[in-house]
Formats: sequence, structure tokens, C-alpha cells
Amino acid sequence: MRYEPKPDFKEKIDSLLKDGEDAEEFWKTIETPLPKTMRCNTLKISPDKLKERLENKGWKISQPYNNKEIIVLEGSLNPGELGKSIEHLLGYYYIQEISSMMPILALQPKENDLLLDLCASPGSKTTQAAALMDNKGTIIANDVNIGRIAILAANTERVGATNIIITRHDAVQLCQKLKKINFYFDKILLDVPCSGEGNIRSNPATFKMWNKKVIEKLSRMQRKIAESAIPLLKEGGELIYSTCTHSPEENELNIQYLIENFDLKIEESQLPIKTRPGLVEWQGEKLNEKMKYAHRIYPQDNNTEGFFLCKMKKIS
Repeated sequence: MRYEPKPDFKEKIDSLLKDGEDAEEFWKTIETPLPKTMRCNTLKISPDKLKERLENKGWKISQPYNNKEIIVLEGSLNPGELGKSIEHLLGYYYIQEISSMMPILALQPKENDLLLDLCASPGSKTTQAAALMDNKGTIIANDVNIGRIAILAANTERVGATNIIITRHDAVQLCQKLKKINFYFDKILLDVPCSGEGNIRSNPATFKMWNKKVIEKLSRMQRKIAESAIPLLKEGGELIYSTCTHSPEENELNIQYLIENFDLKIEESQLPIKTRPGLVEWQGEKLNEKMKYAHRIYPQDNNTEGFFLCKMKKIS
């Protein structure tokens, strides 16, 4: 079913992009299907060996970025083939949209880190972190919904990630419990629930559900989750805040609130795809100048979904 953007939503996107041709390219891009993409699971196979296996099956693939783990399917497959292949069942790759791979690439968890993934299901970023950590250290992967927990557990098992502890809690309540026992983390991923403006290509119904009141409600919830998680970060520890939305109310304005109320500073991070700087001003409100180090990902720049992420470090 085709949905049309509400006037307020179109106005917001146009004001974010400013340039008329850029905005036109945005609206044109979201009308097109997403490319099929996957991430090589280096816990089980190298990117070069996976490429060879897939090409031997007759698949046309490319590795267009300065990160061979990111694989784009250039040709067409039979319906469902990407998820039914023996390589997928063996956990050699994870079907994952490119922009959603960026938070973990920015966070760069290391072997022996303690990492908290507070809103973890379905597990794409959790398992990506496990691979970067080479199954060392410990990841606490949390979600509140039992159905989503089952998906998270299945994906964790399929890719052979063995350093993950799965918990089922409300995010805020889990943080409160961990704080009581003085359990602290080297890295935290806050991939918070959001309005999903960036997922329009895969879920056009977002147009129908979008409204300003929902964004206000989500923004408050996002801040509450972040406020609960930040005290669990060790001094010098790093945190990624990410959403799959373009809304400044859910992104830069939340980051501004966090750095004003906690001992956090915004950090630079390098990514293999084209990104745009975070906003340093929105609707007349000036924001921290280091907000430019946040990443805005628009669909027209890399033929992806839309995304936002910001890396922060705890000062004390």
C-alpha cells in the first residue's frame, strides 16, 4: 500500500535538507526499493572466503566500502533465497541494512570490554559487537519483549556468539538494578526506540503513524533510558546514542540535554560511508559546536535507510 507523507513531515525533511535538489533526491530515493545487504560474520568466515562462496553460487555481490564485511547484493535472487541459503543458516552472514552497521563501527568495542546493549533485539548490532570483540569480553544484551528475546537468542546462536548474556527487563529498571550492585561498563550502546522516520523505505506505513505528539513522547522516553544508562558507564567509557530517525527532537536535542546534565563530551568517529554533520542549530536554538561530530545518514547519500548516531565519552 502506498502512503503519502503528512505535510508537517514533508516540511520538516525539507527544512533539514534546505537545498531543493537535495530534498527532491531524498523523496525520490525513498520511493525505490532498498538494496539487499549483509554483514560478513567474521566469527565464522573471512570476508574474502564468504565472497568466494557466494560468487560460486552465482550471486553478484560487491564490497563497495572501506570495510569488506559490508556486502551488497548486486544481482537478483529468488524470493526468500537470501535468508534460506546454507551460508545464512550456518551464520556466515547476517542480513543487515548498511546504516544499522554504523553504531558498532563507531563504538569499536575491544576484546575484554564490558558492553551493555540496552535495546538489543533482533541482535544485528549485538552480534556485530561480538564479532569485533572476537567472542571475548562480555556483552549484556537486553530487551523487554519475550518475542524479541527469542529472536535475539536465535540470532546469537546462529552466528556463534558466545560472549553474550541475554536479559529481559525494562531498560530503566535494568539500569537501576545494575547501579545498585555497582556494575559498570566500558562501552554502552543506546539504540533507542524511535519514530522510525529513517525506515520509510522498508516500512512506508511510518508515513501514516507519524505525528508530532508521538515524537514528543518518544523523545521523553529516550532521555529517560539514557539518563538511567549513563551512570553505568565507567570514567573514560564510551557510549553510542543512535536512532533510525531524522527528527532533531529525538537526536541532537537529546544529545544536547545529556551533555548539559552529565559529565559527557561528544567524540569524533570515523565511518566508511558518507555521513553529514549533526545539527549545531535547530529552529533558532544553538547547540554545542561539537554536535557536528554526530553523524546524520540520509538515504540519498549511500542508497540506505536513514540514521543518526553520536559517540560520547564519560569525563568523570
